[in-house]
Amino acid sequence: MLREEGNTLYRTVPYTILRADTFLTRFKGLMFRRTPLKDEGLLIIPCNSIHMCFMSISIDVVFLTKNHEIIKVVENLKPWRFVAPVKGAHAVLELPVGSIKNSSIKVGEFINF
Repeated sequence: MLREEGNTLYRTVPYTILRADTFLTRFKGLMFRRTPLKDEGLLIIPCNSIHMCFMSISIDVVFLTKNHEIIKVVENLKPWRFVAPVKGAHAVLELPVGSIKNSSIKVGEFINF
């Protein structure tokens, strides 16, 4: 769902978003998960880079500022890949593969949680 206020575009995502905001939940993330994400996502906060070590599924990744502005998107990130630190990123939203394309998620938009 999209909502526009002035020149700013706000969106929601059609998933249940789990939050990883402790050392242990951030460390574990989606590692060792065997089934692909379907109707859920994971918000890792604080976070400005990710790795896909010990992952067996691919994901879409959205990097967000403290204000939830989208500053980088990575589609179909495969296991055993890395995304270097993203300047200005404060959080990472991990979503099912295809989410970025299917929801037309774009850099410069804001996500409401």
